[in-house]
Amino acid sequence: MQDNLVIVESPAKAKTIEKFLGKDFHVTSSMGHIRDLEKKDAGIDLENNYVPKYVVSPDKKKIVTELKKLAKDAKQVWIASDEDREGEAIAWHLQEVLKLKPEKTKRIVFHEITKDAILKAVKNPRPIDINLVNAQQARRVLDRLVGFEVSPVLWKKVKPSLSAGRVQSVAVRLIVEREREIINFESTSAFRVTAVFLVPDDKGNTVELKAELNKRFETKAEAQKFLEKCQTAEFSIADIQTRPSKRTPAAPFTTSTLQQEASRKLGFSVSQTMSVAQRLYESGKITYMRTDSVNLSDLAINTSKSTIINTHGEKYHKYRQYTTKSKGAQEAHEAIRPTYMDQEEVSGTAQEKRLYELIWKRTIASQMADAELERTTVSIKVSNTSEVFQATGEVIKFDGFLRVYLESTDNEDEGSDAKSLLPPVKTNQVLRANFIEATERFSQKPPRYTEASLVKKLEEQGIGRPSTYAPTITTIQNRGYVVKEDRPGVEREYIQLTLKNGKLSDKTKVETTGAEKSKLFPTDIGMVVNDFLMKYFDQIMDYSFTANVEVEFDEIADGKRVWNEVIDEFYKPFHQHIENALEVSERTNGERVLGDDPKTGLPVSVKIGRYGPLAQLGEATEEGEKPQFASLRPGQILETITLEEALELFKLPREIGEYEGKKVKVNIGRFGPYIQHDSKFVSLEKNVDDPYSVELPRAIELIEAKREKDRNALIKTFEEEPELRILNGRWGPYISYKKKNYKIAKGTEAEKLSLEDCMKIIEAGPAPKKGRKK
Repeated sequence: MQDNLVIVESPAKAKTIEKFLGKDFHVTSSMGHIRDLEKKDAGIDLENNYVPKYVVSPDKKKIVTELKKLAKDAKQVWIASDEDREGEAIAWHLQEVLKLKPEKTKRIVFHEITKDAILKAVKNPRPIDINLVNAQQARRVLDRLVGFEVSPVLWKKVKPSLSAGRVQSVAVRLIVEREREIINFESTSAFRVTAVFLVPDDKGNTVELKAELNKRFETKAEAQKFLEKCQTAEFSIADIQTRPSKRTPAAPFTTSTLQQEASRKLGFSVSQTMSVAQRLYESGKITYMRTDSVNLSDLAINTSKSTIINTHGEKYHKYRQYTTKSKGAQEAHEAIRPTYMDQEEVSGTAQEKRLYELIWKRTIASQMADAELERTTVSIKVSNTSEVFQATGEVIKFDGFLRVYLESTDNEDEGSDAKSLLPPVKTNQVLRANFIEATERFSQKPPRYTEASLVKKLEEQGIGRPSTYAPTITTIQNRGYVVKEDRPGVEREYIQLTLKNGKLSDKTKVETTGAEKSKLFPTDIGMVVNDFLMKYFDQIMDYSFTANVEVEFDEIADGKRVWNEVIDEFYKPFHQHIENALEVSERTNGERVLGDDPKTGLPVSVKIGRYGPLAQLGEATEEGEKPQFASLRPGQILETITLEEALELFKLPREIGEYEGKKVKVNIGRFGPYIQHDSKFVSLEKNVDDPYSVELPRAIELIEAKREKDRNALIKTFEEEPELRILNGRWGPYISYKKKNYKIAKGTEAEKLSLEDCMKIIEAGPAPKKGRKK
């Protein structure tokens, strides 16, 4: 009989904890939640105070059986799930399902997996906090009610298989509204004037002094007039201002700031950051990774201090204790930091090492001295006009925390942090202009969200909590409401006027603008669903409502509110809303009529079809005429596509010539663009081939490449059984027979198999599945 059984959520965490507890403790894991709401009837008893109907998840039944046996044999059961609401709920579910007696069950919590923290937790067990459990239950029940009741309305009124969610739908709204801001944005241009002056340095060499005019000109004529004045002007130093400034380090990481910074600096997605951080936490390398606190423990502050002084010296250290300012902050434990501050590096995967290094640098920098700078601004007057050029420079007098870490911003291209050092100049010094340029610049449209900037926005609005950001962003992409992708920029002409050696030149140049990298775009179905929800479910789409619900969850966690009363206040009016929406809402597929085809006179429209957005030419008639359909191209959306662009779509299928006496056609199908030749289909290469412009030579190249691939895949055929082939697949050799595939055992030499051997494998193969899955 084992004296002590410790249950945690994951095997990795169990392995780390077991090292610290010794032979009297057996540590095992529940592999996360062991039960959830049942699927039918929302899994909630609406007539009985919204009591959740829980069932053990099918994939957890074996684990539960094993845990019951271990718990029965143990004298004491310790539940050591995470210390947030989700972890508390897991502890409660374990207690309920395993029927653990209170006198032999202890709940322990810690926010770092170190020997001291574990042993301290064991010495200070506590009962399960039912308020935290109820806050988690309230969230789960409310989210299930919203999804369970709104989703069927979407199925009936928009399209089958859609879903809605309390937080996910609001996140989609943010992205849709930003997209519409961009669609409606009208860019304006102005002329920015820059100059390069030549001045002597201390050694007598000529060096450049770069400056910018303190005014922008709205028109080319105004800019040209200014440059013409500069042809006869004298330039001199009007004023030199030098002032000290300082820069302060950023606070240690919270869940949100870690997700943002890992995205900017390491290129990690939000879910990737959380997955890597989870592994670091479970192996005892960092503190708990779901937190909105920037607080550091005294131990962390003191070990950081000794590390800084030993590495950089006393003057680089500065004691700081940060306070949390985020809206509705909860789980006030510690910021995310290394468990051992003196460990600059850890073992692990490349991703784990990079994320750990980021966390270590950010934590150490937060306890370091300010960086001391000296900013110099030089004003250069133009003798025959009131406008002034300004040159700015920056000198780092003391690097402080910058020696270790500098926080990134969402717009890194807006200007470098390290400004150049200015050459020595003095007041009234006359300067010689090397050249002056007036360049046409355009106002910037609002930026699309990245995963990181969306997390920042959700946090600012008080929507969601540290544990919900990553799943929300993953869900809206998985549902097909939002896509994360790169998009190429477009070419744009701009004017540049240059004054050099007294001569004025005028050139039209071309630049690429608007390129997007890893940005979030709403899909057409995302926009249609958003509009429908905004029209008929404005309450759940309201930002302040979603944020207020989070505050109510916090109040439940603090024991100030009763969870089912909070649900009742929401549900009764909400359910009435659902019934009204079913009665009054109109079916929508986002249809937009673009006009008539000039050639045929038939109407052209765009809408959401069964497999996505499409264009339609003509209408179905009683005489049996059928409309033509064509899929929209990547980047085209229902809201902005023009009649001309839609008509282009009907140019497919294109016949582009003949090869080996047979026609070659290009078309777009359900699975993307393809070439058709001799009753065979070859996919066009994504992001390389355009079905509207690909020509015969490229099509032949793709046909031959597919043939070569097929030839390499063929291992053996049999004359007496032409339908049977031995092929080389992605996971090794297999048998293809009568449109079914059969696995060849590992280690078998496929080329030596006889027809008889193959038939035996086929006969021994799995029986075909009966019926179709719903």
